[in-house]
Amino acid sequence: MSSSSSKLDLAARAAWMYYVAGNTQNEIAERLGISRQMAQRMVAYAGASNLVKVQITHPISSCLELAQGLQQRYGLEVCRVVPSAVADEPAGDDSQGTQQMLAVAGAELMEQYLRQEAPLIVNVGSGRTLKAAIEKISEMERPQHQIVSMIGAFASDGSANRYDVALLAAEKMQSRFYLLPAPRVAESEADRKQWCNHRAYQIVTGLAQKADVTFLGIGTIALQGAMHEDGFIDADEVAQLQQQGAVGELICHAFDADGKMLRSPLAARITTPPLSTPPTKPVIAMAGGRKKAEAVRGALRGGWLTGLVTDEYCAQFALQDA
Repeated sequence: MSSSSSKLDLAARAAWMYYVAGNTQNEIAERLGISRQMAQRMVAYAGASNLVKVQITHPISSCLELAQGLQQRYGLEVCRVVPSAVADEPAGDDSQGTQQMLAVAGAELMEQYLRQEAPLIVNVGSGRTLKAAIEKISEMERPQHQIVSMIGAFASDGSANRYDVALLAAEKMQSRFYLLPAPRVAESEADRKQWCNHRAYQIVTGLAQKADVTFLGIGTIALQGAMHEDGFIDADEVAQLQQQGAVGELICHAFDADGKMLRSPLAARITTPPLSTPPTKPVIAMAGGRKKAEAVRGALRGGWLTGLVTDEYCAQFALQDA
């Protein structure tokens, strides 16, 4: 790599952190292992070199290479890899900066589909990163689109799921919105059957099966993971799933390190209609951060996705042979 290209890469990385993740120049210097003065110069150089407009226009070479590697290994149609906000450090908490960078890249990719004039049926899952991406989507008039929520609209106690973001997407585009009229996790298998046999449920899931594109997040099966933190599964259920080898979940369906969906007492209570593999239409996931690495790799190995927006750490982990 030439010195000019390397300088542009460093400037682009600093620009991502400063303009997208909201890091200070001191934080950029610490995380990139450079002086504060160098960090300041790189941010200024990014602006002077026209890298910073509405988007970061110079993709980082390593991110491009990782995205191409993931596409080749896992047969993805589209992949975006953003810089990891914290590099070369031991695994720790997921960075808010990483999530913001994923949100920007995810919103850009989503808009490529949503701006189409032709009517679309769009499936939307849940998750913090997906919500952050939808928040960054530009408002547009697309009343011809139909937005379908893929997950149950509430918990068994009647409380709403705050990360069911399909309504937010519909409001952004002034589109019709369809919620899944069921709890995310039913009280029992018999209770699930009752919910799933309801006419309204059948209408919404029938529409979801015709979707032109699906956007979703990738969750972890762990204490303080989204399913546990939001009260949909308890600590004992987390432990049981982990004993079965669960590393992640896609729209509530738990899978192991190879992406195989797990049969369990919990699976018999999930009202979310399952994904199909291989997908016949675009299915694009957004997830990153060190805690998500194993889940992202499992989802890729299972062949559940046609597209992915992730960060450098997860991309590198997914390309390992282990």
